[in-house]
Amino acid sequence: MTARMLVTGAAGMVGSYVSAVFKDWDLTLTDMSDECIHLDIRDPGAVMRLTAESRPDFVLHLAAATDVDRCQQEPDWAFHVNSIGTQNVALACQFHSIPLIYVSTAAVFPGDKPEPYTEFDFPQPSNLYAHSKLAGEQIVSTLLQRYYIVRAGWMIGGGERDKKFVGKIVRMILDGKKELSVVNDKVGSPTYAKDLLGGIKSLIATGYFGLYHMVNRGSASRYEIALALKDILQRKDIEIRPISSASFPLPAPRGHSESLRNLKLELLGMDKMAPWPEALREYVLSDLMPALKDRPQSQ
Repeated sequence: MTARMLVTGAAGMVGSYVSAVFKDWDLTLTDMSDECIHLDIRDPGAVMRLTAESRPDFVLHLAAATDVDRCQQEPDWAFHVNSIGTQNVALACQFHSIPLIYVSTAAVFPGDKPEPYTEFDFPQPSNLYAHSKLAGEQIVSTLLQRYYIVRAGWMIGGGERDKKFVGKIVRMILDGKKELSVVNDKVGSPTYAKDLLGGIKSLIATGYFGLYHMVNRGSASRYEIALALKDILQRKDIEIRPISSASFPLPAPRGHSESLRNLKLELLGMDKMAPWPEALREYVLSDLMPALKDRPQSQ
Protein backbone atom coordinates (compact mmCIF):
# COMPACT_ATOMS: atom_id res chain seq x y z
CA MET A 1 0.00 0.00 0.00
CA THR A 2 1.30 3.48 -0.89
CA ALA A 3 2.37 5.55 2.10
CA ARG A 4 0.62 8.88 2.56
CA MET A 5 2.28 12.10 3.68
CA LEU A 6 0.96 15.56 4.48
CA VAL A 7 3.54 18.26 3.75
CA THR A 8 3.47 21.84 5.07
CA GLY A 9 5.49 24.53 3.32
CA ALA A 10 5.54 22.50 0.10
CA ALA A 11 6.07 25.55 -2.13
CA GLY A 12 9.33 26.51 -0.42
CA MET A 13 12.94 25.72 -1.26
CA VAL A 14 12.94 22.27 0.34
CA GLY A 15 9.31 21.62 -0.52
CA SER A 16 9.98 22.07 -4.22
CA TYR A 17 11.82 18.70 -4.23
CA VAL A 18 9.23 16.69 -2.29
CA SER A 19 7.29 15.49 -5.34
CA ALA A 20 10.45 14.16 -6.99
CA VAL A 21 12.01 12.52 -3.93
CA PHE A 22 8.72 11.05 -2.68
CA LYS A 23 7.31 10.32 -6.16
CA ASP A 24 6.12 6.89 -5.05
CA TRP A 25 4.11 8.33 -2.13
CA ASP A 26 0.57 9.69 -1.93
CA LEU A 27 1.25 13.36 -1.13
CA THR A 28 -0.94 16.15 0.22
CA LEU A 29 1.04 19.31 -0.52
CA THR A 30 0.08 22.42 1.44
CA ASP A 31 1.35 25.99 1.63
CA MET A 32 0.13 29.58 1.68
CA SER A 33 0.70 29.90 -2.09
CA ASP A 34 -1.62 29.07 -4.98
CA GLU A 35 0.62 26.16 -6.03
CA CYS A 36 -0.69 23.92 -3.23
CA ILE A 37 -3.68 23.27 -1.00
CA HIS A 38 -3.95 26.40 1.13
CA LEU A 39 -2.98 25.87 4.76
CA ASP A 40 -2.00 28.48 7.34
CA ILE A 41 -0.30 26.54 10.15
CA ARG A 42 -1.17 29.39 12.53
CA ASP A 43 -4.83 28.29 12.29
CA PRO A 44 -5.19 25.29 14.64
CA GLY A 45 -8.65 24.35 13.35
CA ALA A 46 -7.50 24.30 9.73
CA VAL A 47 -4.48 22.17 10.61
CA MET A 48 -6.62 19.67 12.53
CA ARG A 49 -9.27 19.47 9.78
CA LEU A 50 -6.83 18.91 6.93
CA THR A 51 -4.92 16.31 8.93
CA ALA A 52 -8.18 14.45 9.57
CA GLU A 53 -9.20 14.67 5.90
CA SER A 54 -5.87 13.52 4.42
CA ARG A 55 -5.25 10.73 6.98
CA PRO A 56 -1.46 10.72 6.43
CA ASP A 57 1.00 8.11 7.67
CA PHE A 58 3.53 10.91 8.24
CA VAL A 59 3.50 14.71 8.45
CA LEU A 60 6.54 16.51 7.01
CA HIS A 61 6.57 19.97 8.58
CA LEU A 62 8.57 22.38 6.40
CA ALA A 63 6.50 25.56 6.79
CA ALA A 64 8.50 28.20 8.63
CA ALA A 65 9.36 31.87 8.91
CA THR A 66 12.94 31.73 7.59
CA ASP A 67 13.74 35.43 7.06
CA VAL A 68 16.27 35.72 9.88
CA ASP A 69 16.35 39.52 9.97
CA ARG A 70 12.58 39.92 9.78
CA CYS A 71 12.27 37.45 12.66
CA GLN A 72 14.64 39.66 14.67
CA GLN A 73 12.55 42.73 13.93
CA GLU A 74 9.15 41.00 14.30
CA PRO A 75 9.52 38.43 17.09
CA ASP A 76 5.76 37.90 17.46
CA TRP A 77 5.60 36.84 13.80
CA ALA A 78 8.56 34.49 14.26
CA PHE A 79 7.11 32.76 17.32
CA HIS A 80 3.58 32.64 15.85
CA VAL A 81 4.79 30.75 12.76
CA ASN A 82 7.76 28.75 14.02
CA SER A 83 6.58 27.92 17.54
CA ILE A 84 2.79 28.16 17.74
CA GLY A 85 2.40 26.97 14.15
CA THR A 86 4.56 23.97 14.97
CA GLN A 87 2.51 23.36 18.11
CA ASN A 88 -0.65 23.26 15.98
CA VAL A 89 0.90 20.68 13.67
CA ALA A 90 2.25 18.63 16.58
CA LEU A 91 -1.12 18.62 18.36
CA ALA A 92 -2.83 17.36 15.19
CA CYS A 93 -0.21 14.60 14.98
CA GLN A 94 -0.75 13.80 18.66
CA PHE A 95 -4.53 13.58 18.24
CA HIS A 96 -4.30 11.32 15.18
CA SER A 97 -1.22 9.32 16.34
CA ILE A 98 0.90 10.35 13.34
CA PRO A 99 4.72 10.59 13.37
CA LEU A 100 6.01 14.12 12.67
CA ILE A 101 9.16 15.16 10.82
CA TYR A 102 10.21 18.68 11.86
CA VAL A 103 13.03 20.40 9.98
CA SER A 104 15.05 22.69 12.23
CA THR A 105 18.28 24.63 11.90
CA ALA A 106 21.98 24.70 12.80
CA ALA A 107 21.40 28.24 14.07
CA VAL A 108 20.12 26.87 17.41
CA PHE A 109 23.76 26.79 18.58
CA PRO A 110 25.72 29.83 19.80
CA GLY A 111 28.30 29.56 17.01
CA ASP A 112 31.46 29.78 19.10
CA LYS A 113 32.65 26.15 18.92
CA PRO A 114 35.78 25.48 16.78
CA GLU A 115 34.53 22.03 15.74
CA PRO A 116 31.17 21.25 14.11
CA TYR A 117 28.25 20.89 16.52
CA THR A 118 26.77 17.45 17.19
CA GLU A 119 23.37 16.39 18.48
CA PHE A 120 24.91 16.15 21.96
CA ASP A 121 25.91 19.82 22.15
CA PHE A 122 23.68 22.20 24.09
CA PRO A 123 21.64 24.69 22.00
CA GLN A 124 21.95 28.38 22.79
CA PRO A 125 20.46 30.49 19.99
CA SER A 126 22.02 33.82 19.08
CA ASN A 127 18.98 35.34 17.35
CA LEU A 128 15.18 35.28 17.48
CA TYR A 129 14.77 33.11 14.41
CA ALA A 130 16.82 30.38 16.07
CA HIS A 131 14.97 30.88 19.37
CA SER A 132 11.64 30.35 17.63
CA LYS A 133 12.88 27.23 15.82
CA LEU A 134 14.33 25.78 19.03
CA ALA A 135 11.01 26.43 20.75
CA GLY A 136 9.43 24.39 17.94
CA GLU A 137 11.86 21.54 18.66
CA GLN A 138 10.97 21.62 22.34
CA ILE A 139 7.24 21.60 21.58
CA VAL A 140 7.59 18.60 19.25
CA SER A 141 9.64 16.57 21.74
CA THR A 142 7.26 17.43 24.58
CA LEU A 143 3.99 16.65 22.81
CA LEU A 144 5.01 13.60 20.79
CA GLN A 145 6.74 10.28 21.30
CA ARG A 146 7.11 9.47 17.60
CA TYR A 147 9.00 12.28 15.90
CA TYR A 148 12.08 13.09 13.86
CA ILE A 149 13.71 16.47 14.46
CA VAL A 150 16.16 17.06 11.62
CA ARG A 151 18.55 20.01 11.80
CA ALA A 152 19.81 21.30 8.45
CA GLY A 153 22.55 23.83 7.65
CA TRP A 154 22.90 26.55 5.02
CA MET A 155 20.22 25.50 2.58
CA ILE A 156 20.95 25.32 -1.14
CA GLY A 157 18.41 24.46 -3.80
CA GLY A 158 15.28 25.77 -5.46
CA GLY A 159 16.50 26.20 -9.04
CA GLU A 160 14.81 29.18 -10.67
CA ARG A 161 13.31 30.30 -7.34
CA ASP A 162 16.68 30.25 -5.57
CA LYS A 163 17.06 33.69 -3.96
CA LYS A 164 19.60 32.60 -1.37
CA PHE A 165 23.39 32.89 -1.46
CA VAL A 166 24.18 30.38 -4.22
CA GLY A 167 21.43 31.67 -6.48
CA LYS A 168 22.52 35.28 -5.94
CA ILE A 169 26.20 34.60 -6.68
CA VAL A 170 25.46 32.58 -9.82
CA ARG A 171 23.08 35.25 -11.12
CA MET A 172 25.67 38.00 -10.52
CA ILE A 173 28.28 36.00 -12.45
CA LEU A 174 25.84 35.32 -15.30
CA ASP A 175 24.95 39.02 -15.36
CA GLY A 176 28.58 39.89 -16.07
CA LYS A 177 29.96 40.95 -12.70
CA LYS A 178 33.72 40.44 -12.71
CA GLU A 179 34.47 41.29 -9.07
CA LEU A 180 32.62 39.99 -6.03
CA SER A 181 33.22 40.67 -2.33
CA VAL A 182 32.18 37.74 -0.14
CA VAL A 183 32.23 37.24 3.64
CA ASN A 184 34.93 34.85 4.86
CA ASP A 185 34.65 35.00 8.68
CA LYS A 186 31.56 32.83 9.23
CA VAL A 187 31.30 29.13 8.43
CA GLY A 188 28.46 26.67 7.99
CA SER A 189 27.45 23.32 6.54
CA PRO A 190 25.83 23.60 3.10
CA THR A 191 22.75 21.39 2.79
CA TYR A 192 21.33 20.52 -0.64
CA ALA A 193 17.56 20.38 -0.15
CA LYS A 194 17.23 17.37 -2.44
CA ASP A 195 19.85 15.43 -0.44
CA LEU A 196 18.12 16.45 2.79
CA LEU A 197 14.81 14.97 1.64
CA GLY A 198 16.53 11.81 0.45
CA GLY A 199 18.11 11.47 3.87
CA ILE A 200 14.76 12.04 5.57
CA LYS A 201 13.12 9.40 3.38
CA SER A 202 15.77 6.86 4.39
CA LEU A 203 15.57 7.84 8.06
CA ILE A 204 11.81 7.51 8.45
CA ALA A 205 11.95 4.01 6.94
CA THR A 206 13.98 2.90 9.98
CA GLY A 207 11.68 3.90 12.83
CA TYR A 208 14.70 5.32 14.73
CA PHE A 209 12.84 8.30 16.14
CA GLY A 210 14.72 11.22 17.65
CA LEU A 211 16.91 14.25 16.93
CA TYR A 212 19.36 14.20 14.00
CA HIS A 213 21.75 16.49 12.18
CA MET A 214 21.52 16.11 8.41
CA VAL A 215 23.89 18.28 6.38
CA ASN A 216 26.20 17.70 3.46
CA ARG A 217 29.55 16.68 4.90
CA GLY A 218 32.17 19.29 5.66
CA SER A 219 31.93 23.03 6.29
CA ALA A 220 32.84 26.20 4.44
CA SER A 221 32.70 29.97 4.55
CA ARG A 222 30.57 31.91 2.07
CA TYR A 223 33.85 32.92 0.44
CA GLU A 224 34.87 29.28 -0.06
CA ILE A 225 31.45 28.47 -1.51
CA ALA A 226 31.80 31.39 -3.94
CA LEU A 227 35.23 30.11 -5.02
CA ALA A 228 33.69 26.69 -5.60
CA LEU A 229 30.96 28.26 -7.74
CA LYS A 230 33.60 30.07 -9.80
CA ASP A 231 35.28 26.72 -10.40
CA ILE A 232 32.02 24.91 -11.24
CA LEU A 233 31.12 27.62 -13.77
CA GLN A 234 34.69 27.56 -15.15
CA ARG A 235 35.02 31.32 -14.80
CA LYS A 236 38.68 32.04 -14.13
CA ASP A 237 38.04 35.68 -15.11
CA ILE A 238 35.99 36.34 -11.96
CA GLU A 239 37.80 37.91 -8.99
CA ILE A 240 36.36 37.02 -5.58
CA ARG A 241 37.64 39.05 -2.63
CA PRO A 242 37.26 37.95 1.02
CA ILE A 243 35.78 40.55 3.36
CA SER A 244 34.57 40.73 6.96
CA SER A 245 30.90 40.32 7.88
CA ALA A 246 31.25 43.70 9.60
CA SER A 247 31.01 45.16 6.08
CA PHE A 248 27.39 43.93 5.90
CA PRO A 249 25.70 44.90 9.20
CA LEU A 250 22.41 43.05 9.65
CA PRO A 251 19.59 43.30 12.23
CA ALA A 252 20.01 39.71 13.49
CA PRO A 253 23.26 38.56 15.09
CA ARG A 254 24.84 35.41 13.67
CA GLY A 255 27.31 33.11 15.38
CA HIS A 256 30.72 32.46 13.85
CA SER A 257 29.86 28.83 13.08
CA GLU A 258 26.74 27.03 11.89
CA SER A 259 28.72 23.88 11.10
CA LEU A 260 27.14 20.55 11.99
CA ARG A 261 28.32 16.96 12.10
CA ASN A 262 25.84 14.15 11.41
CA LEU A 263 27.16 12.21 14.40
CA LYS A 264 24.08 10.12 15.18
CA LEU A 265 23.68 9.10 11.54
CA GLU A 266 27.38 8.21 11.47
CA LEU A 267 27.11 6.07 14.61
CA LEU A 268 24.08 4.28 13.17
CA GLY A 269 25.88 3.67 9.85
CA MET A 270 23.26 5.78 8.06
CA ASP A 271 25.10 8.93 6.96
CA LYS A 272 24.70 8.92 3.18
CA MET A 273 24.94 12.70 2.75
CA ALA A 274 27.44 13.69 0.04
CA PRO A 275 30.36 16.07 0.73
CA TRP A 276 29.23 19.66 0.21
CA PRO A 277 31.41 20.40 -2.88
CA GLU A 278 29.89 17.38 -4.64
CA ALA A 279 26.35 18.37 -3.67
CA LEU A 280 26.93 21.98 -4.74
CA ARG A 281 28.26 20.88 -8.14
CA GLU A 282 25.27 18.59 -8.71
CA TYR A 283 22.82 21.34 -7.76
CA VAL A 284 24.39 24.02 -9.94
CA LEU A 285 24.87 21.87 -13.04
CA SER A 286 21.73 19.72 -12.92
CA ASP A 287 19.21 22.14 -11.44
CA LEU A 288 20.21 25.80 -11.19
CA MET A 289 21.95 26.39 -14.54
CA PRO A 290 19.26 24.63 -16.63
CA ALA A 291 16.65 26.77 -14.85
CA LEU A 292 18.56 30.01 -15.54
CA LYS A 293 19.80 29.38 -19.09
CA ASP A 294 16.96 31.24 -20.83
CA ARG A 295 16.55 34.07 -18.33
CA PRO A 296 16.99 37.63 -19.57
CA GLN A 297 20.16 39.28 -18.22
CA SER A 298 19.82 42.13 -15.74
CA GLN A 299 20.78 45.51 -17.07
